[in-house]
Amino acid sequence: MERAKVNQGINVKDYNDVWVIGELIDGKVHPVTIELIGEGRKLADKINKKLAVVVAGNGVKDVAEKLLRFGVDKVLYIEHELLKDFNTEGYAITISDLIKERKPEIVLLGATSIGRDIGPRIAAKTGTGLTADCTKLEIDETDGKLMQTRPAFGGNLMATIICPNNRPQMSTVRPGVMAKAEHVEKVTGEVEVIAPSLKEEDLRVKLVEKKDSGKKRVNLIDAKVVVSGGRGLKEASGFKLMQELADALGGEVGSSRAAVDAGWIESTHQVGQTGTTVRPDLYVACGISGAIQHQAGMHESKYIIAINKDKNAPIFEICDFGIVGDLFEIIPAMIEAVKEKHFLEI
Repeated sequence: MERAKVNQGINVKDYNDVWVIGELIDGKVHPVTIELIGEGRKLADKINKKLAVVVAGNGVKDVAEKLLRFGVDKVLYIEHELLKDFNTEGYAITISDLIKERKPEIVLLGATSIGRDIGPRIAAKTGTGLTADCTKLEIDETDGKLMQTRPAFGGNLMATIICPNNRPQMSTVRPGVMAKAEHVEKVTGEVEVIAPSLKEEDLRVKLVEKKDSGKKRVNLIDAKVVVSGGRGLKEASGFKLMQELADALGGEVGSSRAAVDAGWIESTHQVGQTGTTVRPDLYVACGISGAIQHQAGMHESKYIIAINKDKNAPIFEICDFGIVGDLFEIIPAMIEAVKEKHFLEI
């Protein structure tokens, strides 16, 4: 109830423009930021507003300037020494203050670890709602409101949510769902440097040291080839075969939720409605039946190869090439063919 009072009596006409909250990781732009810019541009054009990207950091103005090449109207760069490394409170405080001052109509964040961390905090501080893990965004033709669609009830139906009385309208968007923005030939936007009034005592957590976990990072979103295994692998050792095929094709290993739930592989490999959404040039589904929740995360792949013993498996309804048979016989033959280059390049 308290949150509703914060924005009680606002005039929605006071709010303008579409904002993307960008992410910079180790001085590089997170891919989801480029995806959000592409979607944000469509929304901004639809409601005849401007598109801005907000990034926070220290000493990375040159990186912020690169975002102008994707056709944004403005980059709002929040510069402060306390924002050099990601800090939940520092980011939430400075971005919230800027939102309250500038009043954007729509705010988009990636449904990443950072976006999921600061998104709810920003919504609470600005007195608005937040629709999480959206897979589709549209503008209502009748009144210009943002229609935010996300999976509900375990992915068995899609819910479209609106925010009629509060502003901004906020969404986190799943990485890999939206198409990336293209480079523009002529840069017309500008970078505005914001100096926030942030003090060390505002932050309850301080970064003392960074340590590498030593584990290989899984990058399913940017992978050109994804080889995924499911329940048909029978046990964790089956993923060694997936890795071998992925290595031969220069790709990454994915999985179904069933394989993750069985403890055969870590959740960072999961593809689907509750995992990662991928759009590789080639997706190889091995021993995956193809439930609707899994299809939602990979159906936009350029080419899909399905291998399954069950000829009636739903995965065969969306694949480009289907093989009915034992994956433990088929995949070793595929690996040998790839190594001997008995295949066509995609």
